[in-house]
Amino acid sequence: MTRNTYLEVYLDQIKENARRLLQHYPDYTHYLGVVKADAYGHGIEVVEALKEVGIHYFCVATLEEALQLRNRWKDISILCLGYIEIDYLPICAENNITITVPSLEYAKKIQNKSVRCHLKIDTGMNRLGIEQKKDYEEAYQILKPQVEGVYTHIYHPESEEETNRQLDCFEDMIEHTKNIPMIHVRASEATIRYPKRDFENGCRLGIALYGLMDTPFPLLDSCRLVSTVVQIHELNVGETVGYGGTYVAEKPTRIAVIPIGYADGVIRKNEGRMVYIHHVPYPIVGRICMDMLFVLVDESVHLHEEVEILRDRDHIQEVARHLDTIPYEVLTSIGKRVPRVWK
Repeated sequence: MTRNTYLEVYLDQIKENARRLLQHYPDYTHYLGVVKADAYGHGIEVVEALKEVGIHYFCVATLEEALQLRNRWKDISILCLGYIEIDYLPICAENNITITVPSLEYAKKIQNKSVRCHLKIDTGMNRLGIEQKKDYEEAYQILKPQVEGVYTHIYHPESEEETNRQLDCFEDMIEHTKNIPMIHVRASEATIRYPKRDFENGCRLGIALYGLMDTPFPLLDSCRLVSTVVQIHELNVGETVGYGGTYVAEKPTRIAVIPIGYADGVIRKNEGRMVYIHHVPYPIVGRICMDMLFVLVDESVHLHEEVEILRDRDHIQEVARHLDTIPYEVLTSIGKRVPRVWK
């Protein structure tokens, strides 16, 4: 924290979000905590917090992420949702990492290998997954001793019609294999929006754990991104700020320099959006640099005062709208050189 720039992560509030989700959706047997992309940018300490509330199965996207978790925790179950090359399956077996089987062809290649798996069914997203029922059933028969679960991904949870179509498709696909130990279909939004069907016994909780969803009950903020004022410039009329001189002072102007930039995840499109100092919003001006940015401030702002680059859930959503993206991208873009401080 030599720059006084860090991501403050509220582990107790993430735990409380998990508690509330489990309390409001108690009919599942398996709750999988999604901690890919460094726990959505929060850091893998989130795993320990979720373990304390009873979540012991965790989903990641890559083998590297899975190994990072396994090196720290020997007692958790880990499912890799992404594609793993066949050559790396011995590493998965050695480290008790469960893999995703995305096709019949892949299933045939891993038959009799000592690795557990979940079969993934493609119900319309056309990313990973087995498309045809006959291929799925053949893959299941080939891998039956290794199969721990089966799943799909709801790609348009805002649409009840499309979600029901996917659920119907999935249920038809698994018609003859409903004795699989773990059947999980929904991520956070579909879990919250629609009632559970009888064939499901698991759900994957991701973005909701971090408080960034509208729910019938309140969720808590998971983090804030903080920096500090390291220099203040008093500009005269006509003076400029930053690369290209794109911001020109039209009157005597006060500019604060903040030591965080696009290499930390605050990309240049953030220009024009607000940060907070003393709970007051101030705009980012000029081109954001790799390591610093500029904020238009008033006389109440002083050297070394704290700046909230991301303040809370509402602010993160506001920033996402400014960037024409989603809160997931805002959080996972926060760079590795920004220390995580757990509260």
